Amino acid sequence: MTTCKLVMPGDMNHYGFLFGGKMLMWVDEVAWLSVSEDYPTLHFVTVGMSEVKFKKSVHPKSVLRFETRRQATGRTSVTYHVDVFCRQIESRDEEIVFSTDITFVCVDNNGVKTPIKP
Repeated sequence: MTTCKLVMPGDMNHYGFLFGGKMLMWVDEVAWLSVSEDYPTLHFVTVGMSEVKFKKSVHPKSVLRFETRRQATGRTSVTYHVDVFCRQIESRDEEIVFSTDITFVCVDNNGVKTPIKP
């Protein structure tokens, strides 16, 4: 799944770069959208990210492109790999600024872990 996001002035930290918490929120959101699209009748919650390492600073008015793909499926969990690419709005040149694996667990209506059923 591919999703894009425009970085706005309100997304910046006090140094004028993208606040890391915003990036993590967006990564979690786009990965959750992917798992929900792949398993539309099931419920998933985030259980972890493999690594949080920001590779480059992101400036205001940048366009972020999130590439999400399923990495592995277990009995109750599924992992997606997310790459985040950045470009300036007036450019086509992109560079990778963040990547991680994010794992979700399938839960029932009571929040109890349950097997993934196709």
